[in-house]
Amino acid sequence: MQLYHFFGWLWGLNWILALGQCVLAGAFASYYWAFEKPKDIPTLPVLAALGRALRYHTGSLAFGALIIAIVQFIRAILAYAEKKLGRSENKVAKFIFKCLGCFFWCLEKILMFINKNAYILIAVHGYSFCTAARKAFKLILRNIVRVVVLNKITAFILFLGKLLITGIVGVIAFYVFDGVRERDGLNYYLIPIIFLCIVAFVTAHGFLNVFDMAIDTIFLCVLEDLERNDGTPNKPYYMSSGLKSVLSVKNKPDQADGKGEEE
Repeated sequence: MQLYHFFGWLWGLNWILALGQCVLAGAFASYYWAFEKPKDIPTLPVLAALGRALRYHTGSLAFGALIIAIVQFIRAILAYAEKKLGRSENKVAKFIFKCLGCFFWCLEKILMFINKNAYILIAVHGYSFCTAARKAFKLILRNIVRVVVLNKITAFILFLGKLLITGIVGVIAFYVFDGVRERDGLNYYLIPIIFLCIVAFVTAHGFLNVFDMAIDTIFLCVLEDLERNDGTPNKPYYMSSGLKSVLSVKNKPDQADGKGEEE
């Protein structure tokens, strides 16, 4: 019964995370695919994305969460078995458990990456989970160099942001508690400072994950936009004028009505 509840907790937790990612992806995608920005951006995009996700994509999100939950459940069982085997002298068994733990850890990270991109395509196109995962995987493979570079740069910048926020909170907390210590004779003031730094890092991690989801969503939308469209009047690019400038692309004017480039 305890294993049943533990697995249910893992599944529920991963479903909530999947729902959050799908909602954010839907909100950011509604901005990207609005041809005339901000005119075509829907009102309350986050609430609209939440409604679509709950109404149409609950099953797909649950299936993706189930896959991750199964892998995490296996990892937990392996960790428990390895802990029970801790006092054993069987080095071969310990080595096998270490290898299995490493394998399922890598598998979980790969599946979480695929699921995240699948949730983006689910939010954008309304695909089923398997279709979205397949299309997202193929899209990433076709642009693997861009994906690797973007992920590394994004991870580094977001990590610097977390460190910066944590450092600012730590410095402010140090001066505040140092003043309190001198005035009121406070002892062990480093403990609350460390606690505040941990809270600040966790909070920064949560907020910056929103930016991470925005970057991944816009990036996949750009890749699809470049593959589907060519800038002609019949297939114009949907990206903003700033992205067009960065990528050195532009929409060609419509010769029929003499209109210039659409922004």
